[in-house]
Amino acid sequence: MSDTEKAKAGEPATSDLRPRDAATLIIVDAKDEQSRVLMGKRRMDVVFMPGKFVFPGGRVDPQDKDVASYSELADHEVEKLLYDMKGHATPNRARAIAMAGVREVFEETGIIIGKPHVGKANKQSDQTEPDNWQAFFEAGFSPSLEKLHFFARAITPPGRPRRYDTRFFCISADCIAYDTGQPDEELSEIDWYTLEAATQLDLPPITRVILEDLHDHIEAGALGPSRQAVPYYHQRHGNFFRELIKIKN
Repeated sequence: MSDTEKAKAGEPATSDLRPRDAATLIIVDAKDEQSRVLMGKRRMDVVFMPGKFVFPGGRVDPQDKDVASYSELADHEVEKLLYDMKGHATPNRARAIAMAGVREVFEETGIIIGKPHVGKANKQSDQTEPDNWQAFFEAGFSPSLEKLHFFARAITPPGRPRRYDTRFFCISADCIAYDTGQPDEELSEIDWYTLEAATQLDLPPITRVILEDLHDHIEAGALGPSRQAVPYYHQRHGNFFRELIKIKN
């Protein structure tokens, strides 16, 4: 259906789709001489980037903002996330984006970034954990955000069947608390790839760019929370921009 037909049917044109908050969490194993990253291949029956190799990630769910956590993001990471945030910008929304990254890694790979339950987690709500977080908590862990480093952002250009405002986080593989070995079926061929091997995979263009940014961060020794500037990729009036997000203090 063309954009004109969609307009007649009362549906939004692809060029008018509002980007949805999304998060990607890149786990880096830097123990060996060549750093490796966890990636997988998207199913062929999905609308967005079918058959492409990607890092684990996905859109933010409304429930992500209310889930208990063992620890929180560093203040400067929140500050960077709030930069040019579309709509109502709040620290809790920034936190939800990071939580979504942890949840998506768990769902798509079975890997837990968290800490074993010790007493009561840092509750954001007195309600029971949402259904999409039940399995995570039932494994005996609470999500942990303190080691996440927000290092890149990209907004899907207009005209695509799905549009996301994606924040890319990275974290050391040393922060893996547990691997359930039970990923969902969103990704196949999940494996640890060297950065060089990853560039030979069938990648979305933005993923290739993010790999280059990741290489620079690894070289700078910035796998954990950092005050480094964050590259921000987006289009405006048909032109592609690479902007840098910098913290004020």
